Amino acid sequence: MAEILLKAENLRKSFGGVLATDNLSLSVETGTIHAVIGPNGAGKTTLIAQLAGALKPDGGRILFGSEDISALAPPARSRRGISRTFQITSIFNEFTALENAALAVQAHDSHSFRFWRPALDDPKLVEPAQNALRTVGLADRANIIVRNLSHGERRQLEIAMALATAPKLLLLDEPMAGMGAEESQRMVSILNQLKGNHTILLIEHDMDAVFALADQITVLVYGKSIASGTPVEIRSNEEVRTAYLGEEGAAD
Repeated sequence: MAEILLKAENLRKSFGGVLATDNLSLSVETGTIHAVIGPNGAGKTTLIAQLAGALKPDGGRILFGSEDISALAPPARSRRGISRTFQITSIFNEFTALENAALAVQAHDSHSFRFWRPALDDPKLVEPAQNALRTVGLADRANIIVRNLSHGERRQLEIAMALATAPKLLLLDEPMAGMGAEESQRMVSILNQLKGNHTILLIEHDMDAVFALADQITVLVYGKSIASGTPVEIRSNEEVRTAYLGEEGAAD
């Protein structure tokens, strides 16, 4: 039986009269990619914010391994091995790709930001940064100022920054947002190479990417899971096809 790395149990989160997370439960198995899909407003980003610790659930709990992390702040979850990327890139445009990745390592290790530039001479920071850039195909772009990178390369850099902290779980919030077809295919290839060695919870609107990558898929509608299963099971689920996949799902 596969080991469960992350488990959300009966999560609830509301904003005023809007129930953004409705008694949601899901489990993410070690070494797999678990995708969460759903229409705009389904509560996907609210879910990932609760898993990362940026939002506190109104009810339910979150288990990471055997530990209840529901009350832990984001830095504490990061130290336990949870790393998150965002829909909008959160990198320093005036620094190089390597500097950004090294900064991620330094921040994760709770070093002072004031001294991070000289710390580029510290192999304990530079080596994991370089390895992460190599993993996502940016080794030859390490010394390029971020503002000179393409949109797709900046998204790759965000993945590298997350990987540089040696996480047990990657929370990826729409890593292919704003990408063209070629850049999206490159990202699919990168994530596919990570599968098995890394555990990933993926939020993504690109259904071709989701069905190419995911081992398990959970479908959210109005904060509630209406289905969870393998890609084959989700494609053939009539409720999912009606609520979300529509004609696209029916045609595949």
